[in-house]
Order: sequence, then C-alpha cells, then structure tokens
Amino acid sequence: MTIKLIAIDLDDTLLDSKLAVSPRACEAIRKAVSKGVTVTIATGRMYCSALVYARQLKLDVPLITYNGALIKSCLSGETLLHQPVERELALEVLDLCREHNWYIQTYMNDKLYVKELDEHAAYYQRFSGAPANAIGDRLYAAEQPPTKMLAMSTAEDIKAAYNIVKTRFDNQLTVAISKPTFLEITHPLANKGRALAFLADKLQIRQEEVMALGDSGNDLDMIKYAGWGVAMGNAGDAVKAAARLETLSNDADGVAEAIEKYVLN
Repeated sequence: MTIKLIAIDLDDTLLDSKLAVSPRACEAIRKAVSKGVTVTIATGRMYCSALVYARQLKLDVPLITYNGALIKSCLSGETLLHQPVERELALEVLDLCREHNWYIQTYMNDKLYVKELDEHAAYYQRFSGAPANAIGDRLYAAEQPPTKMLAMSTAEDIKAAYNIVKTRFDNQLTVAISKPTFLEITHPLANKGRALAFLADKLQIRQEEVMALGDSGNDLDMIKYAGWGVAMGNAGDAVKAAARLETLSNDADGVAEAIEKYVLN
C-alpha cells in the first residue's frame, strides 16, 4: 500500500539531542514531498514553536500541534481545528496543581503563561524558543479556555501526578507523559491520533496510507491509528508494542531511515 501522508513527532523523533533536524532527514522529507506525499509535524509543542521547523523543511501543510488540540496551516495560518480545555475543568486542574505545589504552565492564543520565571519556565523557554509570560497568581484564574496545560517535575513526581490527574478527571481530559518530566493535559478529544484521522479525512487519504513516527506516550494514539505506525529506536516500550514497525533512534537518523525504506524505496 502506498504511503500518502506522513506525520512526524518533533522532540526525540525528528529532532536529535541537540534539537536539530539532520540534513539526511531534510533530504528524505524533501524527496517524499516531491513524490506527492503530504508530510506534516505532529507535536505537543506550540504552533509557533513547530512553525520554525516546518519553515526549515519548506512545508506548506496543516500542522498538528498541542498534541492535536490545534491544527493550523503553515502559510495561510488558517485554523482547521481547535479544541481547548473547558475553562471550568482548567480551573479544577489549576487548583489541584496549586494544592500539590506542582509547577504548571498554560497556553492561550499560542502564548505561553507561567506564574513566575523560575528554572522550569527558563528551561522551557530555551527548549521551545517561545517566550514565557509571567502573570503571577492570575495563572490560576484561567481567563480563557487553555489550548493545553503542562506540568513539569522529576520523572518520579510526574508519574505520581499522572496517576492523580487520571484518577481525578478520568475521561474528562486527555493526560499523557511526553518527555519523562512533562505531563501534558488537553481536551478529552484532543490527541495526536484523532487529529491525524481528522487531517487524513480532510485530505481524503485512507488510514492504511498514513505513516506516523513517534517515541513517547503522547504519540501512542497516532501510532495506533496509522496503518504504518513507526516507533523510534529510543521509544518507550508501550510505543514499540503498539507500532507496526521500528526504526533507528532519533540520534541515528531513524526518521530518514524509515522514509527512505518505506516511502522512497
């Protein structure tokens, strides 16, 4: 079956440990596009952060961002889908974070909001390239429904927080661990799998003609959805178990390897 749509996660998938896209991956993506394949990014990152890489790759497609909560076109800036967290639910999550003294940040109108510019906020600014807006206790008022919320802590504490949030909110929210120290919280219908299905349907591409590449918990839904679900060599066990195929790690050009092997032949 011909692959017509490829969705690629950014962190620890397309990006190497230095947060760069390799020349080989750029070339493989360029060749796939020249063959008529639609290549997009599917990330937990903000739209503005993903757009930098889309422009580097010269993509003109809708990008799946915020773990599927926002699908927005590269060039036109047209929003195809936006599913923010309902404000009342967001307020409950923020109260829970304050109660447990968890670091939390929110995203509204593609802007990043934090309580203060502490080490977590500073790290995220460096990592994403997006400036953090420090708003003090106003953070907990969620003046608008946030596109996403993200908690950061140690890997051990994030696992504990995941269990607490999942138990408390069950099916009211989508909760996923992306990086071991990141807990991502979105609308219950917002995940990369649903977003990829939405985009494939819009492009009139069948499920079995879709390839998805990822490494983390927030990639599981799109790996399961895609006819060609590809786990990175550095992926977690759950992602590898769900994938149809496995490629090399992000630092060994796993994305380029998979595209060359299964798309460019």
